[in-house]
Amino acid sequence: MKVRDNTIKLNQFLKLMGIASTGGQAKLMIQGGEVLLNGMLETRRGKKLVPGDKVTVNGQTLVVNLDNSQEH
Repeated sequence: MKVRDNTIKLNQFLKLMGIASTGGQAKLMIQGGEVLLNGMLETRRGKKLVPGDKVTVNGQTLVVNLDNSQEH
């Protein structure tokens, strides 16, 4: 997965981190109100994340760090 402009879309991040196994699952999680971005409910799957953003799903918080992501 390519990371451009040091951002990644929320649904892509959930897939990359293994929170969602498919894009469809990520979409349902986001639109279903299961995802917080920096402590606020986020329902836009295409929301661009930047390094330092905190994504919380099912009580687990992940910090976006694109330098260490699997960008090949």
